[in-house]
Amino acid sequence: MDFDVKDLKLAKEGKNRIQWAGRDMPVLKGIREEFSKSRALKGLTLGACLHVTSETANLMITLKEGGANVSLCASNPLSTQDDVAASLVDDYGIPVFAIKGEDNDTYYKHIYNVLDTKPQISMDDGADVVSSIHSKRKELMENMLGGTEETTTGVIRLKSMEAKKVLGYPIIAVNDAQTKHLFDNRYGTGQSTIDGILRATNILLAGKRFVVIGYGWCGKGVAMRAKGMGASVIVLEIDPLRALEAKMDGFEVMKNTEAAKIGDVFLSVTGDKHVIGEPILKNCKDKTIVANSGHFDIEIDLDYLKENSASIRTVRPMVEEYKMKDGRRIYVLAEGRLVNLSSAEGHPASVMDMSFANQSLSTEYIYKNSKDLEKKVYKVPEEIDKRIAKIKLETMGVNIDKLTPEQEEYLNSWEIGT
Repeated sequence: MDFDVKDLKLAKEGKNRIQWAGRDMPVLKGIREEFSKSRALKGLTLGACLHVTSETANLMITLKEGGANVSLCASNPLSTQDDVAASLVDDYGIPVFAIKGEDNDTYYKHIYNVLDTKPQISMDDGADVVSSIHSKRKELMENMLGGTEETTTGVIRLKSMEAKKVLGYPIIAVNDAQTKHLFDNRYGTGQSTIDGILRATNILLAGKRFVVIGYGWCGKGVAMRAKGMGASVIVLEIDPLRALEAKMDGFEVMKNTEAAKIGDVFLSVTGDKHVIGEPILKNCKDKTIVANSGHFDIEIDLDYLKENSASIRTVRPMVEEYKMKDGRRIYVLAEGRLVNLSSAEGHPASVMDMSFANQSLSTEYIYKNSKDLEKKVYKVPEEIDKRIAKIKLETMGVNIDKLTPEQEEYLNSWEIGT
């Protein structure tokens, strides 16, 4: 078996971590048991490019139990848990190509290692596998049944490909499932981002002006948690509806140049380029902290910082100080990459339970229905979304009501009036 991990001697520690995460993933556990009996994915070759964490490990084990031949590479150079990668190889026989801190060349080499397995289904977190197939490995296209996408950034890229009619095979946007973005993005990103910032800096958030750029589900989650820790939250938005929502939720809303003068911590969660760019970096205060939880490091204009700084030094693990030519100090966390996975451990397992249940069942859906799917981006089928929510409630000991026949008749009728 081909693989590339840091050190197989880390496997014991990694297995403990995988099993610990599994405790809080009962929905995925149920799917794994079902897959193990039905072998629903027998004969499938699947290539995954995801954050190599203990939660992802439980997903890979589930897919293998279903009969799939799976291989895994990292979707971010800093998000790999090396002990987990080692355990997947040594204890579970799953090929992994991921080393925390790998350079850009190694990152793409690992993607091509996965593509060398000739996958029939791709599983992405950011669409790097899909884009690599379309640009560098086009010969694989005819073999592809479909793919899944985990995150907002990737869905944006894939919908652009669909609109330009260059998408070569169908994709299910797992990110857009309600049991994914309502929970993973809001509660997962909200908690893990604050966790990453605090682990990197050990600052007190209470009393700080915390600027959240982007008020999607991730931004809402971070704003909620920062407010809960005593920060004064400022939201930057370009969408008038989201800006209005942020204002009505009790947050200050303003332009980036205004926030730059008063903000202490700036966090981007948009999926777009240079949202922490010159308007903020030129006008921000001394000792400003900037971080990103929106997938790619392009959200912070690192080139502007390099060109306008007198010196750069690492002052703490995952904290770089850019001393600007005018004397101000700007602190960049996790090299501008995902702070929640680079400086902390990412989302709690109980949240990823639903996200990866969606991944598993969407994979099964594609495998069974690929002949009926067109080359476009699909939502997760509603029956899968609701099934996951129902199972999750059951594992939490929560019971809900059902409509009576009379109520169903009323809702389905236009004849019955007031």
